[in-house]
Amino acid sequence: MSMLVLSYLLIFAARVGDVTLSTIRILLLMRGKALLASVIGFFEVTIFILALNQVVGNLDDPFRLLAYALGFATGNFVGSRLEERLALGFATVQVISTGKSAELLEQIRERGFGVTALEGCGREGTYQILHVLLKRRDLPCFLALARRIDEQAFISVMDTRRIFGGYFSRIKGN
Repeated sequence: MSMLVLSYLLIFAARVGDVTLSTIRILLLMRGKALLASVIGFFEVTIFILALNQVVGNLDDPFRLLAYALGFATGNFVGSRLEERLALGFATVQVISTGKSAELLEQIRERGFGVTALEGCGREGTYQILHVLLKRRDLPCFLALARRIDEQAFISVMDTRRIFGGYFSRIKGN
C-alpha cells in the first residue's frame, strides 16, 4: 500500500476516533461526569490537531479533505452507536395505559423495576401514569415488557441527568 493511501486512511481513522471521543465526552458532560470528560477531551483534541495538520498542510490534495470529512461523518455514527451500547446513565419513563395499567404496574414491579403510579387526567378521562426511573441499559428490557403487556400504551422516555435515593434493584430477565 502506498504511503499516500496510508496517509488517507490515517486521517480517516484519526477523525473517526476524535469525533467518537467527542460524542462520548459531550454525553459524559451532560451526565455530570466532568473529570472523565476532561480526560477524554485531552485525547480528543490531540488526535484532532494531528489529523487537521495532515489536511491543512496539504490543501492541494482533495483526497485528504475527503478522508477528513468521511472520518467526521463516520465518527458521528460510530460515537452514537457506541453511546447506545454503553447506555450510560439513567432514563425516566412514563407509561400511560388506557386499560392495562394494573397489570403493567404488577409486572413492572415483579421484574424488579421501581415504579410510582400517579393519577392523570386526559381528554378521554382519568388514567394512571406509571413513572419509572431506571438505568439506561435496562431500557430495552423495560420497553419490551411494557409493549408485550399493552402495545397501545403511550410511552415517553426522557434522559435523566442525576437521581438521588429511590428504589433500584437487579432487574429480572424477561
